[in-house]
Amino acid sequence: MPNRLAHETSPYLLQHANNPVDWYAWGEEALAKAKQENKPIFLSIGYSACHWCHVMEHESFESQEIADYLNEHFVSIKVDREERPDLDQIYMNAVQLLTGHGGWPMSVFLTCELKPFFGGTYWPPTAGRGMPGFDQVLKAVVDAWVNRQDKVLEQSGILTERLQMIGAGTSESGEIAPGRILLAIDQMRQSFDATHGGFGSAPKFPHTMNVDLILRYYHQSQDDSVLPMVTTTLDKMSMGGIYDHLGGGFARYSVDEFWLVPHFEKMLYDNALLVGNYVDAYRLTGNPNYARVIRESCDYILRDMTDERGGFHSTEDADSEGEEGKFYVWTPAEVHRLLGDPVIADRFCQVYDITESGNFEGHSIPRLKKPLAEYARLLETSEEELRDEMNRGKEVLFHARCDRIRPGKDDKILASWNGLMIEAMAGAGAALAEPTYIAAAAKAARFVLQDMRNEAGRLLHTYRHGKAKLAAYLDDYTYLAAAMFALYEATFDEQWLVECKTLVDQAIEHFYDDDQGGFFYTADDHEALIARNKDFYDHSVPSGNGVAALVLAKLGRLLGNESYLALANETISAGADVLQKHPFAAGQLLIAHHYLESNSREIVIAASDRAEIEPLVRQLARTYAPGVLVAVALDDEPESPLLNSMKAGKTAHNGAAQVYVCENFHCNAPIDASQYLSDLSANGNESGPMV
Repeated sequence: MPNRLAHETSPYLLQHANNPVDWYAWGEEALAKAKQENKPIFLSIGYSACHWCHVMEHESFESQEIADYLNEHFVSIKVDREERPDLDQIYMNAVQLLTGHGGWPMSVFLTCELKPFFGGTYWPPTAGRGMPGFDQVLKAVVDAWVNRQDKVLEQSGILTERLQMIGAGTSESGEIAPGRILLAIDQMRQSFDATHGGFGSAPKFPHTMNVDLILRYYHQSQDDSVLPMVTTTLDKMSMGGIYDHLGGGFARYSVDEFWLVPHFEKMLYDNALLVGNYVDAYRLTGNPNYARVIRESCDYILRDMTDERGGFHSTEDADSEGEEGKFYVWTPAEVHRLLGDPVIADRFCQVYDITESGNFEGHSIPRLKKPLAEYARLLETSEEELRDEMNRGKEVLFHARCDRIRPGKDDKILASWNGLMIEAMAGAGAALAEPTYIAAAAKAARFVLQDMRNEAGRLLHTYRHGKAKLAAYLDDYTYLAAAMFALYEATFDEQWLVECKTLVDQAIEHFYDDDQGGFFYTADDHEALIARNKDFYDHSVPSGNGVAALVLAKLGRLLGNESYLALANETISAGADVLQKHPFAAGQLLIAHHYLESNSREIVIAASDRAEIEPLVRQLARTYAPGVLVAVALDDEPESPLLNSMKAGKTAHNGAAQVYVCENFHCNAPIDASQYLSDLSANGNESGPMV
């Protein structure tokens, strides 16, 4: 018989609906039961694409013996970390304090007052692999609860006080010493893998916020020594097994330092952030390989991860048919059978490292061990001919792969992650002059704004199968606000600026700390938890405070709104301690700080109609200019809802389009748009160094 989780919408919770464990979802029913029966709470947090979450479910939560013990001695609560990142933040901090590390599945034991007193991640059902068994852990917790409950409560109170201090996260001084970006760049140099790209060693994760920061620093400094940290990383990732060479898109991370063997789950947020990196790198370098990766990754999202209503789904699993990576791997025999021609099949296997011995558990993950140009030289053919041949082979294998059993998909739609993908898709569409991507971004934006709000107009965090629920978090508001700004930059349709401003204003009203600055992760009317976090560090996604500060800065400059600029500075000052001590870990906040410290440039293109300036608009969209804001003023457009002051007095001259450039609080004489385009095309990088 299914348990209570059968009534939930989260695919992760539904995966546990037939466990013999008497699971509760987080809510008043479970919390009241724990208090009434004076039982400790077993809180299990994971997500649907998590391989080890599946392992622990199969080994322990499907075990009748373990389930009976849990049901007798605990109130067991299952939480989807993607639905409840507020709970995940708090209790992950607890596990890290208790054990020195974290991860998922996360297993935490709480008092009836929701205070943690013991925790960990994965445990096998019985002792093994150098770990205690879950059965032993449960018995030890029960023994402590029954025989030493006073001590448990005392320790849980101390731990909760620590969590509240961590959650507050606000700097006392608010002062930021100069040179923070240089310190962060130096820290990146020290951990950069010059051979394989990326930062640190195995397991190797994409550090997307730091790639963004390096690009901005290079644009400012023209320091050629830093650019390889970006280009080597992006090149090697797109060659490795972490990239899906047949279907596009990136897996979560690589278990090795070579980007060869991924943990095969695909997350929406990773792909959004990586598309953003490749878009910026393409704008800066013009590398056609980056354009290919952008197209293939966006096409993957539109093909496999887009809801019929327009929103973007969350994740694809690592496992299919109970085996990790089975969907993605190949043998030479399979390639030969599908491609037919033995010469072509042999070349395909050589280029994509598909061997008899395999590179992953007897099978092969397609990857490029060297650039395609080098293979072309080895095979004595042209790069273009080899690429065409490989593309034909990849298409055949892709269609054959479609007949395999796909990994499971978590099809819930999260407002925050959709914001990241909308921003990336809009940027990709603008940079590549691909209207399909801009249209997809706009459709997703309209869906979230229309279908993921409550009656009061406040955002809701998650949507699945016609039902939106859960009060939104800071990330939902800030990521979506950034997405609306990106849609404005891609279309110059001011409706997106209006939506951006609405989201920013709601975030200020409900999340901003008027006393100490910065934004809380939860709203002022959110469910009361044991801590209210204020996060300045980046994790797998950028910090909400860092995104808030950057959106406030950009919107403040574009609209001439000094209060937004002041709030951006206050938010950065609230995270000053983080930037002082660990700038490498707060790339997004550092980007916002650097943006505000850099010279600004605002451009208004004035014309009689849009078609006249389309070549200039396209060239600007292809140009890497992170410090530049652009507006378009057309003679026949209606009154601007937000940009009247910026556009005032800026018109075409004798029918010829003009470009008005303002920088560092003064405006230059207008320039003929055709001349400006000519200069821009010749110089390649419009905005000049950031200073």
